Amino acid sequence: MSIDQQKLADFRKGMEADDYHLEVELSDGSALATVVAGPTACAECLVPKDLMRTMLAPMLGVVPERIAVVYPVEVHSGGE
Repeated sequence: MSIDQQKLADFRKGMEADDYHLEVELSDGSALATVVAGPTACAECLVPKDLMRTMLAPMLGVVPERIAVVYPVEVHSGGE
């Protein structure tokens, strides 16, 4: 498992533009990605969790199925 620190930093900058902050924890071939919203966060700016997993997978070196995503609120209905 190898994190691409530069791509992850760039991705975080993009999220921060919408007042979101990404916390990542890696453990035993899986990852927990927690998105924290700031006071001016754009609720419509979060992509569905499946897409977020797909975007994070190459940066984290973890297959999408092994990435748990936690959003501040569930803004998209249907599937995780």
